[in-house]
Amino acid sequence: MLVLGVDPGTAITGYGLLEEKDKKLSVLAYGCIRTDSKTPMTDRLKKIYKEILGVMDEFGPHIVAVEELFFNTNSRTAIAVGQARGTILLAVANSNLKLVEYTPLQVKQAVVGYGRAEKEQVQYMVKTILKLKETPKPDDVADALAIAVCCIQSNEWENLVLEGEKM
Repeated sequence: MLVLGVDPGTAITGYGLLEEKDKKLSVLAYGCIRTDSKTPMTDRLKKIYKEILGVMDEFGPHIVAVEELFFNTNSRTAIAVGQARGTILLAVANSNLKLVEYTPLQVKQAVVGYGRAEKEQVQYMVKTILKLKETPKPDDVADALAIAVCCIQSNEWENLVLEGEKM
């Protein structure tokens, strides 16, 4: 199974592509899409759309996992992140791929085992679980990989539940 994890943002959108095969995880690619704050928002969203489509076209993931928006005290930031997230959801829909969404709490629970884990704990566990030499930078990339790990673990759990129902 190929999973593309995406951490949406207007300044930086992180992405990470993982392959799960025989219960082993492999990192195929990761990186980020950066936009300039001085660029009009429509152009920034267009860049995010085109580049995330390019990643999906290049790697052909089976599932795209995106972090859900959590309420931020800065409504302006929340709106901008929501616009980037909507752009990514549109790209996924136009690519006819399966979309799953996870809250930050779910991602932290899956990766660290504690839903209120600190960002550093998540980054450390991403590095450890994926056997990386260094913590992926910027933080948005590590978050995207964590979202992909969460998806794979959740999907495995869903498959086990379905197998149990068949018995």
